[in-house]
Amino acid sequence: MRLIYFLTDEILILLLLILVDMKKEPINVFGEWALSGRDEPMAKGHADAVKAMLELAITNQKKFSFLDVGGGNGWVVRKLVNHPECQYAAGVDGSEHMIAKAKSIDQTGNYFCQDIRHWIPSMTFDVVHSMEVFYYVEKPDLLIQNIFDSWINPVGKLIMGIDFYYENTSCHTWQEDCGVSIMQLFPKDTWLNYFKAAGFKNVSYFHLGAKEGWEGTLVVMGDK
Repeated sequence: MRLIYFLTDEILILLLLILVDMKKEPINVFGEWALSGRDEPMAKGHADAVKAMLELAITNQKKFSFLDVGGGNGWVVRKLVNHPECQYAAGVDGSEHMIAKAKSIDQTGNYFCQDIRHWIPSMTFDVVHSMEVFYYVEKPDLLIQNIFDSWINPVGKLIMGIDFYYENTSCHTWQEDCGVSIMQLFPKDTWLNYFKAAGFKNVSYFHLGAKEGWEGTLVVMGDK
């Protein structure tokens, strides 16, 4: 009987490992979305939150440079290039398919396919923006530290928006629903502490679009 129980446990563990392996890396999921056209409704779904985030981040900015992290098909960059004070706008994404789509839409734009966990850009930026990206990274604290150290100008800022966080209970099933291997479900204070630990000052947060059953987009912003 002990042998049967042992084998049963082994089989259960094997099945669990198989289920984990069936989940896809975030980069692969978003690459599929780019090929299927799902990136476009995703952009529309984030449009209101991003508009509010940009207003927070670039109000009173003069002659600024801008980087969109996890920029997908480049829709945020295309919005910024028309801003009268934006001198340079770029997008970085780990998905080759997303970057290829961005370049096909905007052939003169600045789009980089890079692993954001380790990327060191050739220039630094006044505003670094990201919407719905950081929780797909295994160690987002290291990413935020890299952004602080290597991506942002001495008087620049980082603004991050996420819908997937602990207090937003209606999102808790998303990882299983989407079949994504990495989705970090952290509480708000963890994200605030990551910003502060990296060295950001004046760290603040906001909730955008909150309603019954939905806590809204959590926005965290900090100055270098």
